[in-house]
Amino acid sequence: MESLKQKILDEGLALSETVLKVDNFLNHQIDPQLMQEIGKEFVRRFRHKKITKIVTIESSGIAPAVMAGLMLDVPVVFARKKKSLTLTEGLITASVYSFTKQETNDISIAEKFLTEGEHVLIIDDFLANGQAALGLIDIVEQANATVSGVGIVIEKAFQDGGDLMRNKGYQVESLARIKSLTQGKVEFVEEQEYAQ
Repeated sequence: MESLKQKILDEGLALSETVLKVDNFLNHQIDPQLMQEIGKEFVRRFRHKKITKIVTIESSGIAPAVMAGLMLDVPVVFARKKKSLTLTEGLITASVYSFTKQETNDISIAEKFLTEGEHVLIIDDFLANGQAALGLIDIVEQANATVSGVGIVIEKAFQDGGDLMRNKGYQVESLARIKSLTQGKVEFVEEQEYAQ
């Protein structure tokens, strides 16, 4: 997705060889027009799949997930990372390790929002080592629902998450795949644009 790649080049910041800061438009301040384009692109890439619900994780996956949900006319549910006083019973939970934050979080979704037989599109902002996506897949499978696919805004293709997910048989669609963040320079994987 060329507009996303250009936004990463213009406003993203490679903080190290593994960390890309995109808080100008994705995970702190949100660019609504770009999120709308991202939502449309996810809909296009998964148009042949049955999708009854979108699942993401708080908080940076919410904006692209909501845009896709709006266009698909399906509900969006986000997994919570923190315990809530109002969300204490009937939870489906998985543990997720964050390499960026160097911590493990239990993520949870109320079982009433994810039921048996649903067809779920998972959407997240980043795919690096695949831990967040695997945690969401675990929750979907615990609910006896089906994973229709995994939509990722930015994939760090130099890490193993994408290969791990694809080798497990999931359709993973990443809108921007990063080859390298060496010396503060963002390089993308050279690949054919997704077929119309």
